[in-house]
Amino acid sequence: MFELLFNYPLSVYRKAAFVFASGWPAALLLVLLLILAAALAALLWRRRLPRRRLLVLASLQWAVLALLLVLLWQPALSVTVLKPQQNVVAVVLDTSRSMALEDRYAQARRLLENGLVDGLRKRFPVRLYQAGDTPSRVDALPAEPAAERTDLGAALRQIAAESSLLPVGAVVLLTDGADNGGNLGPDTIQALRRARIPVHAIGFGSDRLRNDVELLDADLPSRVLPDSRLALTVTLRQAGFEGRTARLVVKEAGRVLAQKDVRLREDGEAWRETLALNAGSAGVKTLEISVAALEGEPNTRNNQIERLVDVRDRKPRLLYFEGEPRWEMKFIRRAVEDDPQLDLASIVRTTENKFYRQGIRNPKELERGFPSSVDELFAYQALIIGNVEASYFTPAQQTLIREFVDRRGGGILFLGGRAALSDGGWHRSPLAEILPVSLPDRKNTFHRDPAHVELTRAGMESLVTRIEEDPEKNAARWKALPHLADYQETGEPKPGATVLVEAVPGARGRYPLLATQNYGRGRVALLATGGTWRWQMAQDARDQSHEMFWRQLLRWVAGSVEERLTLMTSRQIYSGAEEILLRAEVRDRNYLPASGAVVTASVLGPGGVSETLELQPARSEPGVYEARWRAPRPGAYLVEAVAREGLDELGRDTITFHRADGAAEFFRTEQNRELLQRLAAQTGGRYYRPQEARDIAKEIELSEAGITVRETRAVWNAPAAFLLLAGLKAAEWLVRRRWGAI
Repeated sequence: MFELLFNYPLSVYRKAAFVFASGWPAALLLVLLLILAAALAALLWRRRLPRRRLLVLASLQWAVLALLLVLLWQPALSVTVLKPQQNVVAVVLDTSRSMALEDRYAQARRLLENGLVDGLRKRFPVRLYQAGDTPSRVDALPAEPAAERTDLGAALRQIAAESSLLPVGAVVLLTDGADNGGNLGPDTIQALRRARIPVHAIGFGSDRLRNDVELLDADLPSRVLPDSRLALTVTLRQAGFEGRTARLVVKEAGRVLAQKDVRLREDGEAWRETLALNAGSAGVKTLEISVAALEGEPNTRNNQIERLVDVRDRKPRLLYFEGEPRWEMKFIRRAVEDDPQLDLASIVRTTENKFYRQGIRNPKELERGFPSSVDELFAYQALIIGNVEASYFTPAQQTLIREFVDRRGGGILFLGGRAALSDGGWHRSPLAEILPVSLPDRKNTFHRDPAHVELTRAGMESLVTRIEEDPEKNAARWKALPHLADYQETGEPKPGATVLVEAVPGARGRYPLLATQNYGRGRVALLATGGTWRWQMAQDARDQSHEMFWRQLLRWVAGSVEERLTLMTSRQIYSGAEEILLRAEVRDRNYLPASGAVVTASVLGPGGVSETLELQPARSEPGVYEARWRAPRPGAYLVEAVAREGLDELGRDTITFHRADGAAEFFRTEQNRELLQRLAAQTGGRYYRPQEARDIAKEIELSEAGITVRETRAVWNAPAAFLLLAGLKAAEWLVRRRWGAI
C-alpha cells in the first residue's frame, strides 16, 4: 500500500535524500510560501470573518496553493543504488540437518527455484553457496540437507573476504538460524560492516517448540572421588505433552545408574530435575542421560545427551585440629577410617604446649602443633577446626588459614563448642569474613541442651545431607535422628551462604546448624555443634547415618580442591571440528599465579590422534595459559597438561572432552528468529518470512556495497500528492458549506 501511494517502498525513503529536481532554489520556494500566506491573510481579513473561521479557511487555502508550489519544484529522492549486472548477490542456503525438520529445506529450495533466483538474476549476477560443516560455492543445490552442523559465520566471513576481489552487493541467507559453528560473532559482523554488505535473512521453520520433549542441559561435577554420590541436574522443556509422565534415565556403558519418572510441565517452560547417583570406580565415565520418547514426538534426537565424568583415584588429606579431647573427634575419626578416599590427620591439644597426633605420615609432621608456614599447611586439601578459641592462632596463622581457602582453594569446616565460634572470639577475628554466617557479638552462645535437627529446602536437595535416596523419606529420617548433645547459636546466614540443616532446641526457636558457602577459590562449611556423636551412640550399631553424613560432608569439603595446575575447556561436548580453547591456571609453590611457567599439553584421541601443544600466556591474566585446537575426528579425547618452571615441575592435570558430530543440529530446533533479525539489523539488511521474500530484489538494489550509482527518483507525481490536494479542497468545501460561506 505504501509503495502504491508513494511510488517506492518505505526502505527507499529511509535511505534517500530529499531534493528538488527542477533546479530552482529552495529559498525562492520559501519566500513564495511566505508571500502567499500573507496575501491570503489580507484577503480574508477584509471579509471580517470570525477569527477561528478565518484561520481555518486561510490554512486550507494556503495548504492547497503551497502544495501546488512544492509540486512545481518537482520534489524527488536522491538514492544510491547498485549498478545493474555489475554487482554479485551471494545466495547462501543452510544445508545442515536441522533444515530437514518441518520440511524447511524443501521450502527453501522451492522459494529459490520458483522465481527468487530468476528475479535476482534480472538485475545481478548470482552466486550460490551452501553453509554447513564448511562453506563452499556450488553450481547446484544438494537434494537433501546432510551437514552435521550449521556454521553460518564461516560462510559469511568467506563472502566478506571475497568482496575484496569482486563487488558483492548483498547476501541472501536462507536458514532456520540454528547456528552452532561458533563463528557468528562480533568479528564476523564487523567484517561484513567494513565491506558494507547487508545480510537479508529469510527464516524457515516455526519459532516455537512443537510436539517435542528436549533435554537442554545436564550439569554435574566434571571431577569427583571414587564412590562419591553425584547430584545430576537435568534441564528439560517440552511442548504438546503437558501433564504427561516421562522417564528420565542415566546409564553408563548400558548399565542404569539412576532413573526417575517426571511430570512434564507447561509448554515452553524450562525446568530442572535432580537425580542422585554413585560415581563408581576410578576412570573416565561417559554418562548417557535420556528421557523416553513419547508417542507422536517427531524429533527424538534431542531426548539424549552425554556428559563425561573424570572419577579420579586420589586421596585428599585433611587436617583436624581440636582444642581439647572430646567425643566428637573420636566418632569423626571412626567414621572416616573406613573411607578409602579420605586421609585424615588429627591433632588435639592435651595441655597448653602438648599435643596428641594421629594419622601422621612421619614423626616430624605436626610436631610443633598447628602449621605456621605455607609449605606445611598447603600440603593439606582441607581443614577441620574444632573446639578452639581464635586467640590460640597467631595473627600470621589466621592470615594463613584465610589464604588457605582463598588462595590455595582449600576447604574448611568449623565446628561448634564451648570455646568455638562466638564463645571463642571468632566473631572478632579476621576469619569472621570467611564464615557462612554472621556470628553473634556476645558470649554464652553454646548450650549443652538437646536439640533436634530438620533439613531446609536446600538440605532436601543436597547430597551432603542425603541419607535416604527419596527426598521425602530423607527429610523424615533426619527428623527421626536422636537429638544432638549440644548446639550453638550462629546468627544470620550471609547472602551467599546456603543453610542445609537447622537446629530446633524445643521452644527456643531455630538456628542454622549446617551452612556452607564458597569463598575465593575454596569453600567453607560450619557445623554449629560438637554433639553429632549421639547419632551413633543412641542408635543401632548397624545404622550408618552418622558415618554416611560425615563422609559426605568431608568429601564435599575436600573433594573439589584444585592443585597447582588446573586444566579446563569451555565445555565437554563439541559438535564438529569446532575450535577448542584449552586453558590452564598455573600456581607456584606458594599458590600465587605463576607467570614464568612453560605449559605443554599432550592430546590423545580416537584413531591414533596424538599431538603436543604449547600453551601461551593469556593477556592480562597472570598465571593463565591458553591454546586453541580443533579435534580432527569424532570421539573422546584425553588431554594431559604439565607446567614446569625451569627444571621443577609445578603440577599436572588431565581433562576429557568429546566431539559428537551432528548432535547439536537436533537441539533448539525452532527457528532462531531473534538471531536472524539481529544479524540483518546490524549489517543493514532485513529479515523476511518466506512469503515476504518477493520484494527482496528491491531491497538489495539499495545496497551501498559494491559498484553504486546515484539516482534521482521523482515523487511529485506520487498518487498520495494528488489525493492530498483533493482532500484539502474537499475539506474547504465542507467547511464552507457548514458555515454557509459557499
